[in-house]
Amino acid sequence: MNKLGYLFHEGFSSIGKHGFMSFASVTIIVACLIIMGSFSLLAVNVDQMIRKLETQNEMLAFVKEDYSESQARAIEPKLEAINNVSKVEFITREQAMDNFKKSYSNRSLFEGIDETTFRARYVIYLNAISLMQETQTQIGQVTGIDDVNAPIEISKGMVTFRNVVAAVSIILIVILFIVAVFIMSNTIKLTTFGRREEIAIMKMVGATNNFIRTPFVIEGLTLGILGAAIAFGLQWGIYTLITEKIMGTIAGKFINVLTVMPFTDLALDVGLVFLGVGVVVGAFGGAIAIRNYLKV
Repeated sequence: MNKLGYLFHEGFSSIGKHGFMSFASVTIIVACLIIMGSFSLLAVNVDQMIRKLETQNEMLAFVKEDYSESQARAIEPKLEAINNVSKVEFITREQAMDNFKKSYSNRSLFEGIDETTFRARYVIYLNAISLMQETQTQIGQVTGIDDVNAPIEISKGMVTFRNVVAAVSIILIVILFIVAVFIMSNTIKLTTFGRREEIAIMKMVGATNNFIRTPFVIEGLTLGILGAAIAFGLQWGIYTLITEKIMGTIAGKFINVLTVMPFTDLALDVGLVFLGVGVVVGAFGGAIAIRNYLKV
């Protein structure tokens, strides 16, 4: 117990002795975690929005003009059997005409037009918009389908945007993690430099590397956990503030698409990730900072 108390006392007291550098380390960790967290939350929300768009996204498959309604309805099972199709909805000629009329207020446009002018069609909902082009080809090969309208370019744009956001987030997370470890290790190196003679004496009297290293790891862990806790609180506040602004302005016009996930739904995951990064950065930074001074 005395040995354990000594190790923790040395680890905690070193934080106070090098207050400015400890403050700098915590600040760097907080900044890195907030930037990593912000891009990760952006990627999560973009992915969620695109998944929601996938459930609302639709294609139109037009039935051949000479098909009767019974023949047109017989196509439905074939469309439902396609892998990427989640749901199909049959639209009769009469329903198509009614929908067309609702789109225009000028009734004179419909003079001389009846339901035979329109073709029966299917509204097809997809599971994944990334497979839209392949699905369009498969639907077009179904007997009885004459034409398929699909917003291919829009779907490609959304998928590309999601992939770019995810890639940028991963790259930034890796870079900032390395930066945080570098800053932490160099901060603790300043502590070890001032105690290099003490470390050398401890080595000569038989102290093990783990015994000497432990206070510095405890110091790094403490700084990492403290930084993670502060970053979590700030991230919560920043996220809530920004999302409230978005929902109050842009999302008000596109509420069906631009729905932002509440932080309470993400808090546990964000907290665990922040804690994990803080612990790893702190422990790893403390461990590598002292390795050169153990070579006595």
